[in-house]
Amino acid sequence: MNMKEIVKRLAKYIAPYKGYVALSLISAVLSVAATLAAPVCIGNAIDYIVGPGNVAFDTVAVFMMIIGGTIAVGGIFQWTLSLATNKLAFLAVNEMRKQLFAHIDRLPLSYIDSHAHGDLITRMASDIEQISNGILQGFSQLLTGIFTIAGTLGIMLAIQWQVALVVIVITPLSLFVATFVAKHSNAMFRKQSDAQGKLGGYSEEMLEGGRIVAAFGYEEEAQKTFEEIDSVLYKYGVKSQFYSSLTNPCTRFVNNIVYAAVGIVGAVIAIVYGSMSPGTLSTFLIYANQYTKPFNEITGVITELQTAIACARRVFAVMDEPEESSDAYLPEIGECLGTVEFDDVCFGYSPDKPLLQHINVNAQNGKKIAIVGPTGCGKTTMINLLMRFYDVDSGEIRVSGAPVKSVKRSSLRGQFGMVLQDTWLFEGTVRENISYGRRDATDDEIIAAAKAAHAHGFISKLADGYDTVIAESGGNLSQGQRQLLCIARIMLTRPPMLILDEATSNIDTRTEMRIQKAFAEIMKGRTSFIIAHRLSTIRDADLILVMKDGNIIEQGKHEELLQKGGFYKELYESQFKRSAF
Repeated sequence: MNMKEIVKRLAKYIAPYKGYVALSLISAVLSVAATLAAPVCIGNAIDYIVGPGNVAFDTVAVFMMIIGGTIAVGGIFQWTLSLATNKLAFLAVNEMRKQLFAHIDRLPLSYIDSHAHGDLITRMASDIEQISNGILQGFSQLLTGIFTIAGTLGIMLAIQWQVALVVIVITPLSLFVATFVAKHSNAMFRKQSDAQGKLGGYSEEMLEGGRIVAAFGYEEEAQKTFEEIDSVLYKYGVKSQFYSSLTNPCTRFVNNIVYAAVGIVGAVIAIVYGSMSPGTLSTFLIYANQYTKPFNEITGVITELQTAIACARRVFAVMDEPEESSDAYLPEIGECLGTVEFDDVCFGYSPDKPLLQHINVNAQNGKKIAIVGPTGCGKTTMINLLMRFYDVDSGEIRVSGAPVKSVKRSSLRGQFGMVLQDTWLFEGTVRENISYGRRDATDDEIIAAAKAAHAHGFISKLADGYDTVIAESGGNLSQGQRQLLCIARIMLTRPPMLILDEATSNIDTRTEMRIQKAFAEIMKGRTSFIIAHRLSTIRDADLILVMKDGNIIEQGKHEELLQKGGFYKELYESQFKRSAF
């Protein structure tokens, strides 16, 4: 996207608030008009002070009252301008932030998995804040600056065109300065925004994995990497600030040239030709200062606008990412028959690296299907495809007889309850976290689910029981406690089918035995998929799929697979070998 396209897109967010735009324009015009009226009154007042003992005090007093009135009017409209521009900026970016969040919510999981979460957070928070600052500066200082330049030049031409011509001749120098600063700062601010995103992403990674960093003594290496990214940000930050810092001295230099030229030419005209009074010359000198001052402000605004444009480019880049294909027109899955079929399914996370190859599975209603195999063989990938977090490259998956691509994703996912090895809890009460999938659940139902998951005991010991507020990501609970709450969440929803991905990996053996009994109860009559590394937990499975290198190399019941003496037997026996003494 070039700058013109970005500005057009930003304008679409401003367009719904035309009332605030109109109020900003009117306030800017009236504020500038009041400001420009004061120098004329000052010049006229000076002309009534002709010498010692010869001052028209009554007339000067009238002009002083008018000057006071114009200052008051200018202040009032400057306040309304600030009010309107603030409202406009905050409403526009509020809508942008909501759209960005909603869009990220609809992006494919593949995009979220492949992009640094910290960078996405930076785009949603600080980048949009910079856009807000750009809109504020653009509608306040930029508007008043342009109106001041145009109004001042018009009045000077009307009063004394010869002196105004001097100002016009020097104006291109101001434009050159502004163009030079904008051209060189644009690239630096864009690179600075990208570096800020990388720094945010890396910081988020290190904070999230703080325990691992400390456990492996990686602090120094993490610090070095952080400093490398920070040094890049420093380099582009210094360069961007250097170019933007040229604004003030360069424009002040131009200001002084204009002021001196107006003073000299005006004095010559007043002395030689007598066509300019001292008051008029004073008015011109004030206008000369007012005329060049907006160039200083505008070039400062350009710096803010360059930053806003760079940030908007990053925000729109996310918004332009294609969403998951719409399925609003698709039907619901209908009656849950509890059958799942993988028909010659092939899939790879990248086109050049296929993972699953020609997978065929037929899971009948109420059966317990276990998926085992070494790390990276594609166990979790099968679940991702089943839930349509990713779509297959070829082949077809059918749930209850319906191809998963022919029904709504929400309807498909509603058929399954998932308990993963990686727990997720949000900042809220224990009760709210358990009832995440059923907001209408009663307290009795929530407590019953917690008891079934063997979580009621530790919940009762918390400071406020079920009303205890859990910190972000469950930071004030142990890993095992967090997993028990996630299991209680599934116990409460009681979905037609279950997916358990190492669901008890962080729980002690005694509690695990109890939960396995609870799972056995809840799995009665439900089709269940279980990913397990501890093969002792899936010996009673109706069907065990043994995977290796993206293929199902064996399938059958536990005893059948042991009798075959294949890869499953190797896996099973490797977990029960004891060292000989």
